[in-house]
Amino acid sequence: MKNLILITFLTLGFTVFAQNDNKAEALLNEVSTKIKSYKNISLDFKYELNNLSENVKQETRGDVVIEGEKYKLNILGVTRIFDGKTLYTISPEDEEVTISSDNTEDESTITPSKMLSFYENGYAYKMDIIQNVRGRKIQYIKLNPMDTNSEIKHVLLGIDATTKHIYNLIEVGKNGTKTTLTVNSFKTDQPISKTLFTFDKSKYSDYFINKID
Repeated sequence: MKNLILITFLTLGFTVFAQNDNKAEALLNEVSTKIKSYKNISLDFKYELNNLSENVKQETRGDVVIEGEKYKLNILGVTRIFDGKTLYTISPEDEEVTISSDNTEDESTITPSKMLSFYENGYAYKMDIIQNVRGRKIQYIKLNPMDTNSEIKHVLLGIDATTKHIYNLIEVGKNGTKTTLTVNSFKTDQPISKTLFTFDKSKYSDYFINKID
């Protein structure tokens, strides 16, 4: 379960469209520009996984603070802290801290710091449906990455037409699995502690420290 968030923030691959939809590209550019204008972003989210054929249903909540490449994420009782160079995964249940180097060289891995901009490179896209969600106009864009060998059928990216913030991500797999990440709270430029992305080893003196590399 420790790697759940790397799955949550999506490893994608799809069939390729012949060309991008100009309206979809313009909207994604608006989203990207707005996201990059913030010093930091704080999200509360809901994660759902459903596979009717396998009778699998999972739902959980989490939160993450993102500042550039740095982030602190809480989900399923596990905390992940990435200080820009090193990733610390803290599991109170196992009384274990796993320390590993940055894995951004793996282009297929969508980390929390990439979740709001993963679509910028390597994907084709087109406009999809518009939905009214509790008075909010949500415009969906259908994303198709370049990797045709992926087990993923497609991803729908829901964007609030007013705020230009990402509302949700819906990943549909070829095996019938649907993964949905919905942003419940989207806050920007919040006052945060200077040590938020710093791992304090002294707090975990009784934990087993597992250094992967």
